[in-house]
Amino acid sequence: MELLFLGTGAGVPAKQRNVTSIALKLLEERNSIWLFDCGEATQQQILHTTLKPRKVDKIFITHLHGDHIFGLPGFLSSRSFQGGDGPLTIYGPVGIKNYVQVCLKTSGTILKYPLHIHEITEEGVIFEDQKFKVICRKLKHGIQSFGYRIEEADHPGMLQADKVKEAGIPFGPMYGKLKQGETVTLVNGRTFNGKDFIGETQKGRIVTILGDTKKTKNNVLLAENASVLVHESTFDGASRKMARDYNHSTNLDAAEVAKEAHVAKLVLTHISARYLGRDLYLLEKEARKVFPNTQVANDFDEIDIPPIRTDK
Repeated sequence: MELLFLGTGAGVPAKQRNVTSIALKLLEERNSIWLFDCGEATQQQILHTTLKPRKVDKIFITHLHGDHIFGLPGFLSSRSFQGGDGPLTIYGPVGIKNYVQVCLKTSGTILKYPLHIHEITEEGVIFEDQKFKVICRKLKHGIQSFGYRIEEADHPGMLQADKVKEAGIPFGPMYGKLKQGETVTLVNGRTFNGKDFIGETQKGRIVTILGDTKKTKNNVLLAENASVLVHESTFDGASRKMARDYNHSTNLDAAEVAKEAHVAKLVLTHISARYLGRDLYLLEKEARKVFPNTQVANDFDEIDIPPIRTDK
């Protein structure tokens, strides 16, 4: 599981940063990629990576401001020409369906794959299967904006092969039964419960990606105990009033959320173009005073999210 930042800027494209788009790479977990927002030129950004558009099967839109959706029609169209024939589902605020349909109809675009659009009308679970659950909550940005919490299911403990060998259980089909937690019986009549040979359950990872927002209680609820929190940081701490006026967050707001929610790592994105060079260093340094494990994201940064160890 990795996060790849395709665009980390705020408002309009800049030379140093494109507008917002984040790829959650789930290639090992489900052989797919999920996009969060799709700002202008997202498909151009993808050309500088190893991402395959055909692997994208879900797109989560946080809100309908242009710097988060203007790249969507182009991406949907190009996916048809890049081997994408599997279904794709878009999740987003009410209005995303009309936007996509009008763009495709007006441009005469015919997709070669099934497109499903799920407009979010209430908070809660919007997707769940045996491996992942996605929860959304409303944020505060002047227009409807959502934050997403991606929860990975816990992984069963691994079979402790050394312990099985020490018990004198011969290698073979019995190992498979023990791994499933079943009871096995040897030819000498001894029985063993598979549960005694299974290690601790491995906790699933949590990734929280927030749309543009002021600091609210929902930011903290969505981020609780997250492995990684991706939080907008349009302004620095000295610009708090401006952030409030424009319904945005500062680096300190994000750091406070991370601290209150007990997250493992904070990544700041949606950075105003006013911050360049040393300003970015100071933006990160200021946030680290509140929450030490903070990183300012740059375009094409990739962050690995390792499994949670329970055997420490």
